[in-house]
Amino acid sequence: MRAVGVNSYGGPEALEIVNVPPQDVGPGEVRLRIYAAAVNPTDTLARNGSRVEAQKVDPPPYVPGMDAAGVVDQVGTNVTTGIKVGDNAMAMVVPRGNRGAYRESLVLKAEQVVPSPKGFTHAEVSTLPMNGLTAMLSLDLLGLTSGQTLAVTGGAGAYGGYMIELGKAAGLTVISDASEEDTALVKKLGADIIVARGDDYALKVRKHFPGGVDGLADGAVLNELVVDAVKDGGAFTSIRGYQPSNIRGINFTATWVTKYEGDYGKLDSLRQQVEAGAVTLRVADTYPAEQASKAHSRLEAGGTRGRCVITF
Repeated sequence: MRAVGVNSYGGPEALEIVNVPPQDVGPGEVRLRIYAAAVNPTDTLARNGSRVEAQKVDPPPYVPGMDAAGVVDQVGTNVTTGIKVGDNAMAMVVPRGNRGAYRESLVLKAEQVVPSPKGFTHAEVSTLPMNGLTAMLSLDLLGLTSGQTLAVTGGAGAYGGYMIELGKAAGLTVISDASEEDTALVKKLGADIIVARGDDYALKVRKHFPGGVDGLADGAVLNELVVDAVKDGGAFTSIRGYQPSNIRGINFTATWVTKYEGDYGKLDSLRQQVEAGAVTLRVADTYPAEQASKAHSRLEAGGTRGRCVITF
């Protein structure tokens, strides 16, 4: 079976079509025929050797990919989620060895596989699971309630966009940064207040909220540069593990989306919000598997709005 992976670490050109053994389901498992896999920054780390220590427990090829969308083609015994053969479905995949989302077919635990939002293409659906669950986990960690204030950095990105939309759906007042060319997009996503991108983000937030915001989701990985935007005793979550201590009573957390691996209810909730129009799916472009290196090159060049998607 075809997959996209690496036998030797390197730049985008290291990605190649590789053959991986087909799999059949066991009890409590579902097989997804994958037609689309979104490309995320974390995928480049699996490709370039940044995770060599974690990966060396498995032999190459190493297949990246955390977002999969396709059609269920096998269902094992003892599956109680209601998913059936022929259903359009999506999953968040935590890559291990050659078991990433960049492959034509993958067997997963039944709880990982959720019906796709109706009315959307496989490519569109593939942009949802990992980034949507990351944003959902961030909101859960921040612990904000309706009427409170949320600051988002990197609002035009995939994670930032979902933070804005999920924050608004939760009844929060959202302030986000944006470049001049992204202002219209971030406004469309629902941000109440938009400030210009820059290292002085915290100062700009304080002009609107002199006491600071209740919570901040740092999608742009600005870390200490934006802590001052948060009020005393507020909450701050990072997608890259930034967790200082003893700063004005702020609760610092790290958003590691693997915590929600196999959480059927969380992913299905995202499906419902997409179908209700509260969450937007954004595709920058699609690339056949043979051109996966182009998708990685485009991502690493920066400025992509929406996700590049590899198709099988």
